[in-house]
Amino acid sequence: MSEARRFLADLERKLSEEEESTRPIHEATAPVGHHRLCVGMATFDDFDGVWFTVQAIAMYHPEVADAVSFVVLDNHPEGAAATDLKGLDERVPHLRYVPFRGYRSTAARDLIFREADADVVCCLDSHVLLKPGALGALLEYFEENPTSRDMIQGPLLSDDLSSVVGTHFEPTWSDGMYGQWATDARLADGAAGPFEIPMQGLGQFACRREAWPGINSRFRGFGGEEGYLHEKVRQGGGRVLCHPAMGWVHRWPRQ
Repeated sequence: MSEARRFLADLERKLSEEEESTRPIHEATAPVGHHRLCVGMATFDDFDGVWFTVQAIAMYHPEVADAVSFVVLDNHPEGAAATDLKGLDERVPHLRYVPFRGYRSTAARDLIFREADADVVCCLDSHVLLKPGALGALLEYFEENPTSRDMIQGPLLSDDLSSVVGTHFEPTWSDGMYGQWATDARLADGAAGPFEIPMQGLGQFACRREAWPGINSRFRGFGGEEGYLHEKVRQGGGRVLCHPAMGWVHRWPRQ
């Protein structure tokens, strides 16, 4: 980077920090009451992603409309998106806004399970859309298995929705990443019901709130929970399952 670009980048950072220091931190929304299902998202400056994910659930998952609440965990509550994110609690039924400044990390997902007041919690990245019927199938699974300690995930779909990118991660390393996409033949063969997998990306996962194993409070930065969380579920007496009905698509260009 040239000296001029470095100077401009440093100036932009300082101006941004000064602006953030003057913004008020919005208060958390009051609890919205108990629901069968809570969809939670930990977000960092991604109002658009949160808005589209929430509205897609309202439009394409009407079968769970009376059963679902939302928790939006704002991991940058002094950021430019905070006011719009907070405003969702006035426009979207049963949505709770929770600011969190303690640390910046994907491990902040842990707080969603602690803030949710629901029997089942489905944690999504704020830029994930679910296949129609996914949330209904999720609730049906836990209604049939009311004491389950299982983690439920689903197959990641391609952007054109015509194929499956992966039903799970193989527990191997490549380019510094632990976990490589793979597709289980049981999905292609039309396996009846959920099947066990070693691990999966955490853009979408769900379990009973009472069965949540937690994420170590020392986790920081981006990623690293894949594999760790899955093994913790197994050590706690649960299984990690791919539910064919829980298909999801992830916005990759701007994560």
